Amino acid sequence: MPEPAVIGWDVGGAHLKAAAVGHDLAVLEVMQLPCPLWRGLDPLMAAVDQVLERTGGAACHALTMTGEMADLFQDRAEGVARLVDLLQQRLAGSRTRFFAGTGFLDATHAKRMPQRVASANWLASARFVAHRLKDGLLIDVGSTTTDIVPIADHEVRARGYDDFQRLVAGELVYTGVVRTPVMALARRVPFEGRQVPLMAELFATMADVHRLTGALPEHADQWPAADGGEKSVEGSARRLARMIGRDAASALPAAWRRLASWLARRQQDQIEAACRRVLAAAALGRAAPVVGAGVGRFVAVRVAARLERPYCDFARLFDRVRADPDWLASCAPAVAVACLAAEEA
Repeated sequence: MPEPAVIGWDVGGAHLKAAAVGHDLAVLEVMQLPCPLWRGLDPLMAAVDQVLERTGGAACHALTMTGEMADLFQDRAEGVARLVDLLQQRLAGSRTRFFAGTGFLDATHAKRMPQRVASANWLASARFVAHRLKDGLLIDVGSTTTDIVPIADHEVRARGYDDFQRLVAGELVYTGVVRTPVMALARRVPFEGRQVPLMAELFATMADVHRLTGALPEHADQWPAADGGEKSVEGSARRLARMIGRDAASALPAAWRRLASWLARRQQDQIEAACRRVLAAAALGRAAPVVGAGVGRFVAVRVAARLERPYCDFARLFDRVRADPDWLASCAPAVAVACLAAEEA
């Protein structure tokens, strides 16, 4: 791989995503590593070292984050400060820049303005899309959350900035295709002609649901299953059955697939409803496409069809790509923050 000009980092609470961009703005490499921040900072340091080993490092590092909200930290300000310090130390010898919405800050100013740095990764992706498209609706369906961001006249038209504001505006939906517990989707589900309450237990996740429907990409699920068992169709059926107090063998496989399909549609409906709310406030023209990103962008494809809008994959916004386009679109904030930094250099 050629020497990267910039490495973009998206430091999450469950994953570290990184993207290497060349001097010609080509996307050279994109990767995602599991990184359970709630267990401490050691997993993050190990993941950073793996990225540096694979890429060879770079003269400039552009960073964005959501990991500051991990319950390892007392509050977001502490989280930003500790992550900035760790990353600055780990990337010593290179220039480090922290994304703050309208531009980049050095480490000192990032710690002074944690409210601008915290959970701003969605805005890196949205700003990049706004540079490439006049109008659009960015839908980034990740493992844990979904970001919905309107873009009009090459400007990001989001009403919220922080997590609270975005939750209120419907621009942040706390549902994803991997880590979301099934119990978060509904109180009751249809099964064998009856409405059955779901157990309030972490017996199954949406990774199990989307695995049973056949929609889950193989690379998407990097975490152990809820029961620590095998991540297979059979294992997912076993875990989903527990949610209604049954064993998988008590019904035909088709019954568990039907239940999974119902739950998948329920999640899609939640995301679609949020999109309609955002669109009503932004008043985007009918021709404005849905731009799909994240490991769960297969949901964005379906939502685009329901909204009767054209669909554009995030990876199609790039002219020069040497990395896997699937990974590129799955790790949109890391790629976007690298490109924004490279373009501003």
